[in-house]
Amino acid sequence: MAAIFSFKCSLCGEIHEGSPSVGFLAPDPYLEQPKEVQEAGKLGSDLCWYEDEDGMHYFIRVCLEIPIHGASEPFLWGVWVSLSKANFDRYVETYDSPDINDCYFGWLSNYLPYYEKTYALKTQVYPRAGGTRPYIELEKSDHPLCVDFHQGLSIEKAQQIAEISMHQQPVPPDGAANHHP
Repeated sequence: MAAIFSFKCSLCGEIHEGSPSVGFLAPDPYLEQPKEVQEAGKLGSDLCWYEDEDGMHYFIRVCLEIPIHGASEPFLWGVWVSLSKANFDRYVETYDSPDINDCYFGWLSNYLPYYEKTYALKTQVYPRAGGTRPYIELEKSDHPLCVDFHQGLSIEKAQQIAEISMHQQPVPPDGAANHHP
């Protein structure tokens, strides 16, 4: 029987109960744009778009759920993915009544704490009914995040990632700066 994830934080000494959940307020490419580009675009709680010299860019907020061995709930990341215009338009069209048979290709658009170079990992986006954000599956690769997604996390590794994420420890050497626990 799977247990509720709980640990004593080695950084703050507090007991944290429940599987970790880390959310990002915006896609990193949006945050990297000059203020004028951001203001001409749109950032909501679930949708984002902007135009720069490379054209229009479209993003949706999704859930990345990584199983924790022995825990009943996954490690949950609230992240953003970029979509093509056609997929973005389809997602917006069906937003209030999603087609759970739809599937969209997307690129992960956040730098996750603990992992290096998570930006632009390949994903498949799956809408969910009932007002729940879509979930993503990461394409199999040897990237540590992809390996963890497909194989799950040990309790110890989940705790380490949670501590780094909750206490905003130094970011990986890929220059990531958008960590919003």
